Amino acid sequence: MDCFLHWSPSLSSLLYKIEKWGAPYFSVNSSGNISIRPKGLNTTSSTDQKEIDLLNVVKKVSADKSSGGLGLQLPLIIRLPDILKHRLESLQSAFESSISTCNYRSHYQGVYPVKSNQDRFIVEDIVRFEYPFKFGLEVGSKPELLLAMTCLCKGHPEALLICNGFKDKDYILLALIARKLAFNVVIVLEQVEELDLVIDLSKKLNISPVIGLRAKLRTKHDGHFGSTSGERGKFGLTPRQILGVVKKLEKEEMLNCLSLLHFHIGSQIPSITLLSDGIVEATQIYCELVRLGACMQFLDVGGGLGIDYDGSKSKNSDFSIGYDLQEYASTIVQVIQQVCDSKSVKHPVICSESGRAIVSHHSILIFEAISSSASDSDSPGLNPEGLEHLIEGLTENARYGKIDRFIGGESGLALHELRGNENQYYLGMFLAGAYEEALGGSHNLLGNPSVVQVTSESSEAEGFAVTIAMPGQSCRDVLRTMQYDPDVMFEELKQRIEGFGRLQVNGITDGMLQSVLEDIFNNMPYLMKGSSSCSLV
Repeated sequence: MDCFLHWSPSLSSLLYKIEKWGAPYFSVNSSGNISIRPKGLNTTSSTDQKEIDLLNVVKKVSADKSSGGLGLQLPLIIRLPDILKHRLESLQSAFESSISTCNYRSHYQGVYPVKSNQDRFIVEDIVRFEYPFKFGLEVGSKPELLLAMTCLCKGHPEALLICNGFKDKDYILLALIARKLAFNVVIVLEQVEELDLVIDLSKKLNISPVIGLRAKLRTKHDGHFGSTSGERGKFGLTPRQILGVVKKLEKEEMLNCLSLLHFHIGSQIPSITLLSDGIVEATQIYCELVRLGACMQFLDVGGGLGIDYDGSKSKNSDFSIGYDLQEYASTIVQVIQQVCDSKSVKHPVICSESGRAIVSHHSILIFEAISSSASDSDSPGLNPEGLEHLIEGLTENARYGKIDRFIGGESGLALHELRGNENQYYLGMFLAGAYEEALGGSHNLLGNPSVVQVTSESSEAEGFAVTIAMPGQSCRDVLRTMQYDPDVMFEELKQRIEGFGRLQVNGITDGMLQSVLEDIFNNMPYLMKGSSSCSLV
């Protein structure tokens, strides 16, 4: 107990390992609050690069409009486009540095896999931020292709639009139309059957396709995120199937259309050794395609660039990585160069599909603790199990009913005492920008949380500006997504209230009950601390 009497911001930083998993974007400031560094380590105290106090953002967004706030209900997603831009610039810089150092005779041209987070504002920002570097998009379905085409209308003309995933006739037709509209589309074959559709439709439309192949490598990622890798993986073509594709394209006089080789070892690659093994194998296939006469230009190393979720910097963990961004880029450049030089093959344009590493850091989920339960430990604090019902529907682990892994590999998270109604108790879930938003929300019909976009802004007194603010889904909105008509529901319940009017007590009228129903229909489904927003109480 005595240690809590002398607690300090530095001890908080040490306890929660913020400087490890949060580097270089998050730290603890002198007030003991989380501080956001929009430009990473380049963030300074100068007027245009100030750190942002996260608590100030939450207070401004959640405060009533009458007091100058935005009146948004929690839970709340805070998006930080300055961090998104810095992640993109860091990735680009890492590859450019390695290419220059190694005298690699081509360039890097990345794409963002929109499945990581399909939100319009995020995809549009990525296209805008990376316009000078011809940064493109990767899609895996028809809706994703439609949104990518729309967003790339403002992108660089040479930005790649890579079409992955299983494809039917309409998917390939849409990709060819995109090619006709001057998008730099590459149709990546995941199954042998897709080749006949590409050949048939391209001839009917008189559109010359650009074709890529996804190779099914022997290299296997054995971790939690490697289920799609290895010879038994679901996606991609075996060497024998690749050879068959080459022969068929040659027969159709379309071998000149084949220009890209793609592979994917798996998400969250933990070690450089695994990455290197996969690149060696893929580059050898690339060189063989060149030898067979294909006009190869691009080697797409796929995704897999991981982030350090738990701050352990371990190559043996599913939730950490044993390398940094520069090591990742340098390994890719050096290995491709060595294999190509040994085969006297021209260096390909290097493409990567990093999603998690680009968008994870820029999004924070903030929620409120409603209640607490006692811990069996001697240390005071909240028991994380008392918070499960708040966040169960927002994470990939919702099916297990609880969150049982925390920073540093711990099974719990020590928190300070929850003091009645004196203060609102905010908790943050960080590194949540990839996949979590798309996967969560429908469990128990909780719906989407509120969302704000916050930028570093020197002209504002707080040092930040809220540029986008969207309230979360109401009960009405969520019910509508499940094919219910809220208006019809309200009318049916209204009639039931009128039918039971004789049971009214304590001066509660039909109108009051109807007003409560209407309030709840229009409020967010999530639990709220304190007084109800309904008019009856």
